[in-house]
Amino acid sequence: MTQEEIRKKLEELSEESYREFSSSLLPGVEKERILGVRLPALRRLAAKIVKDGFAAYLETVPGGTFEEIMLRGMVIGKAGGTFEEALPRIRGFLPEIDNWSVCDSFCAGLKIAEKYPRQMWEFLEDCITSRQTYTVRFAVVMMLQYYVNDSSWKKVLAWMEQVEMEEYYVRMAVAWAVSICYVKYPREVFPWLEQRRLDEDTWKKSLQKILESRRPTAEEKERIRNLRDGVCLN
Repeated sequence: MTQEEIRKKLEELSEESYREFSSSLLPGVEKERILGVRLPALRRLAAKIVKDGFAAYLETVPGGTFEEIMLRGMVIGKAGGTFEEALPRIRGFLPEIDNWSVCDSFCAGLKIAEKYPRQMWEFLEDCITSRQTYTVRFAVVMMLQYYVNDSSWKKVLAWMEQVEMEEYYVRMAVAWAVSICYVKYPREVFPWLEQRRLDEDTWKKSLQKILESRRPTAEEKERIRNLRDGVCLN
């Protein structure tokens, strides 16, 4: 499909009510750039592009709408291949990301991380030291999605301590990552939380994320509240 055909298809799939809804969730994206296409429809279109042959599509410059950029990320994720094949596509897409939704959707589709965990981790260590907001968020979200496991959760927390960027969407991703670590390893992560090794605001956001999760027990949530409120338990 050509870019013109893709744009026409996206316009056919757009819904004004969903455009209004999406706009409310993306305060940093101009409303004029949002068409209002639902994610399942975008995924189906991405699958068709990959099935029909994605090489020519990825060689073109993506359109400027939110959906066209989101679609590009989905195609890259579905294209798969070896890590050596995928890495230039991933690296080339990162500068296109300018909002949390495209970032997080892109991460969710990069299942190649499960096949090449070592190579992806090495790439993420480079990304997390970037000066670009959404390249750093990309690294953090990839870590929380694919590396909070028995062998890597400590490394994830160690990197969360080192994130220096203060942008809101980066700090919220760090808080999210910390909460995922706690939810999966509450006994091990609680002492780390007690050490308050993040800046005050991100530390509090992390505790709030834990409290908002359904997975911690009532007792665990009480401990988190006491920690947040400075209650000393003997």
